[in-house]
Amino acid sequence: MTLNTRNTAELEHFKTHSATWWDETGPFKTLHDITPLRMAFIKEKVCIHLNIKDNATQPLKGLRILDVGCGGGLLCEPLARLGANVTGIDPVKENIIVAKMHAKEMGLKITYLDCAVEDLPSDTSLFDVVIASEIIEHVDHPDAFLEACAVRLVPQGGIVVTTFNRTFKSYLLGIVAAEYVLRWAPLGTHTWEKFMKPEELSKKLASFGLGNQEMTGVSFSPFTRRWEFASSLDVNYFLWAGHDYTGRR
Repeated sequence: MTLNTRNTAELEHFKTHSATWWDETGPFKTLHDITPLRMAFIKEKVCIHLNIKDNATQPLKGLRILDVGCGGGLLCEPLARLGANVTGIDPVKENIIVAKMHAKEMGLKITYLDCAVEDLPSDTSLFDVVIASEIIEHVDHPDAFLEACAVRLVPQGGIVVTTFNRTFKSYLLGIVAAEYVLRWAPLGTHTWEKFMKPEELSKKLASFGLGNQEMTGVSFSPFTRRWEFASSLDVNYFLWAGHDYTGRR
């Protein structure tokens, strides 16, 4: 059976808000707020894994990076500024239109395709890094989705996944508070049952040979009014998983 990770309801939800991707006070405000943390995590783990000396303005220069479920390009653009050759894919055509227009305005060269990861042509060159940020909780067949991402990696590559833990706390904070009380996200953005526990995600990626793993939690501090890295993985967490590799660049 041909893999289809698209969830029609999820795609329609994001299509409705596609014009607001770059509105920092709009429906995607939280994604804008956590992007500095996402970028810091990605940059650090990639540089460590590939033994890149982070002493240049473009430490990711020459790396091929695939951003799966890229939306309007919130991660693609800063990755491109760090020198990476970025491909962003999203099955919502309207998201890709917005991403292309914004990249053009910013003078950035980014390849954008309106497709799901399973739709990438088989002869597409493999990637050094695959990013699946805030997307796995929105797809059908998440295990197969992860495998479809993993097979796109070079033998020494790695994957970054950012998502929600499936805990009572994540239901209270990630859905009840974020969507119904604070209105950080539109109603219906998340489904708690689709959240994935860190141990589940870790085990699945390890089964694909991605056993070099690190995780960190992310939380909103009511004191600083900012998102910060945290030791707790109870709600939001970031995971890096790389192939065992000791090479040098």
